Amino acid sequence: MNCFKLGVFVVCWFTVLAAIAQTPFKFAQVTDTHVGGATGADDLRRTVADLNNQKGIDFVILSGDVTEFGSDEELALAKQILDSLRLPLYVIPGNHDSNWSESGANSFRKVFGGETFFFEHKGYQFMGTTSGPNMRMSPGQIPRENLVWVDSVFKANPDRSKPLISINHYPLDSSLNNWFELVDRLQQRNVQLALCGHGHINKLYSWDDIPGVMARSNLRAKDEVGGYNIVTVTGDSVFFQVRKPDVVTEDYWLKLPLQRADFKSNYPRPSYTVNKTTKAKVIWEYQDHGDIGAGISSDGQRLFTANTVGEVYAIDLSTGKRIWSFKTDGKVYSTPEVYKGIVVVGSSDRHVYGIDAKTGHNKWKLETGKAVLGTAVLEGGNAFIGGSDGVFRCIRIADGTLLWTFDEVKGYVSTKPAIADGKVIFGSWQNGFYALDAKTGRKVWEWNSGATNRMFSAAACYPVVANSRVFIVAPDRFMTALDLKTGEQLWREKKGNLKVRESMGLSPDRKFVYAKTMDGELIGVSVSKDSMSVDWKSKLQLPYELTPTAIYSSKDVIFVPSHSGLLSAVEPKTGEVLWQYKISNGMINPPLVLKDKIVASTMDGKIVMLKY
Repeated sequence: MNCFKLGVFVVCWFTVLAAIAQTPFKFAQVTDTHVGGATGADDLRRTVADLNNQKGIDFVILSGDVTEFGSDEELALAKQILDSLRLPLYVIPGNHDSNWSESGANSFRKVFGGETFFFEHKGYQFMGTTSGPNMRMSPGQIPRENLVWVDSVFKANPDRSKPLISINHYPLDSSLNNWFELVDRLQQRNVQLALCGHGHINKLYSWDDIPGVMARSNLRAKDEVGGYNIVTVTGDSVFFQVRKPDVVTEDYWLKLPLQRADFKSNYPRPSYTVNKTTKAKVIWEYQDHGDIGAGISSDGQRLFTANTVGEVYAIDLSTGKRIWSFKTDGKVYSTPEVYKGIVVVGSSDRHVYGIDAKTGHNKWKLETGKAVLGTAVLEGGNAFIGGSDGVFRCIRIADGTLLWTFDEVKGYVSTKPAIADGKVIFGSWQNGFYALDAKTGRKVWEWNSGATNRMFSAAACYPVVANSRVFIVAPDRFMTALDLKTGEQLWREKKGNLKVRESMGLSPDRKFVYAKTMDGELIGVSVSKDSMSVDWKSKLQLPYELTPTAIYSSKDVIFVPSHSGLLSAVEPKTGEVLWQYKISNGMINPPLVLKDKIVASTMDGKIVMLKY
C-alpha cells in the first residue's frame, strides 16, 4: 500500500470512528426500585413491561437500591421480574442492598453476576461501581476491591481519549467517604458525565467539576405510577426525559453538553493535619487490597482480622507483616476471635471456620443455612455465634462440634453477643433481643421494643452489661436498660436532643455506660439510676457521627471511633481529649486495646498500630 492510499485509509478509518462516537443512542436509567417495599415489585413489573414496548432504547442501567433490605427473597423476586426484560441490563447495588443485607452483600453478586460493570457502546465507555455502606452504618464507600478493579479496567483499556460515563448509586461527594478516590481516577480519563440514584429525585449536580445527574426513584410514591429516565446521547449533548410507564414520555427536564470535564477548581480533600501534632506514635501501618469490616483479635504474637475479599489472615504483631491468609468463598464481616491456638470466624459463604492460629490451615468448618455475619464470643472452650438463618449456635472450639442451637431468632444476627450470669445476650435485625442459657441454648427471656420497622432493631450494638443490667441502643435514638435476670424493661428513654446511636462501651470503673451521639458528643450514663441519667460528659466534640462501632477503654484511656477514620483518646475522669489520630477517611472498626498500644482498622482496608 503506498503512502497516499495509507493516508486515505487512516483518514477514512478515523472518520468512521468519529461517526460511531457521534451516533445518537438512547438508554434507560432505572433506579431505587426497592423491591420488598410496599409497591416496589409492582412498580418494577410495570417499568419492565413498558421498556419492552419502547422503541430505540439500547440498554438499561439499574443504579442501585434494587431491593428494600437486600434479603435473598427480595433479590430473587427482583431477578425474576428483571428476567423478563428484553434489553441488556447493567446493575449495581445501593445501600439498601448492602447495609441491611442478611447475606453480607454476598447474594447480590451471585444473583446478578457481579456488583460492578464496564462496557463500551457506540464510542462511549460506561463504568458502574458499588457504593456501600456494607453491613455497618456509615457514609457510603466505594469498596477498596472496587477501586483495585477500576485500576485494572483502566490498565486494560489504556485509551484515555474515549468518553466515559460513571455510574454509582451515591453521588460522588462527601456522602461517600472516599468519593475523591474514584474522582481522582476519573479525572485521568475523558469523563463527561456521572449518574447516580439514592436521592429519589431528578437533580443536576457538579462533583469536583464532573457534571452529575441524580435520577428519580422508580417508585410511584404519591403518584399513580412510578417512572424512570430515558437518556439520549447525541454526541455533543445529553438529554434526560422522564418516562411514566403506560402514560407519557415527558419533555426533557435537562440538557447538558457532552465534553471532556475541565478540572480547573481545587476541591478540598480530607485533612490529616491532626496527625502532625498528635501524641500517638505510629508503630506500623498496613493497607489491605479489600475493605475491612471486621475487628481485630490477638494471641500475643499475631493479629487476626478479615476482609470483604473473603480472606481471614494473620499479621505479625510487631512488624505489621502478613503471615498467612485463609480464603473463604464469601465476604467476611465477622471478627476472627482466637482461643488456645484456634481462630473462630464466620463467613458469608454459609460456614463457621476453625483455623489454626499459627499456620492458617483449616482445622474444621461448620455449614449453616445462610451467611454468618456475627462475631463469636468465646467462653469456656465454646464459641457462641449467630447467623442469618434464624439460628444461634454454640460450637466446641477444639473440634467444631455443634453443642446446641436456638432456632427462633427473628431476622439475622450481625453483632457480637455478651455473656453474663450464665446467659448469652444479643439482638437481631427483626427487632428481636434474646438471653439464652449458655449451657443449653434454652431461651431465658426475650425483649422487643415494639418497633415495626426492622431498621430500628437493637442489632448493631454490642450489649453492655453492668450492675445486673443490660444496656442497648438502637437507630431509633433510644437507650434501654433491661434486668439481666428477667429481661424486664427498667427504663427506655430518648434524652432531650441527645441522639444516641449504637456506639457504646463501659467505663473502666463500671459506673457509666458510654454512648456516642450523632452530634459527636461522648456521654456517660449511670448504670445504677432508675432513668437515663447523663452523669458524665466528655469534652470531645466530633462532627455528625454514625458509626456503630463499640467504644473500648483501658484503665487510663477511652478510645472513641468515628465514621471518618478519626480515633480519639479521652481521659476517663476529666473527659479531656488526650490525643487524636486520623487513620483514613473510612469508618473505624472495633479496635484491639493492648497494654500501651492500640491496633485499629478502617473500612477502606487500613490498619495501624499506635503507641500511646
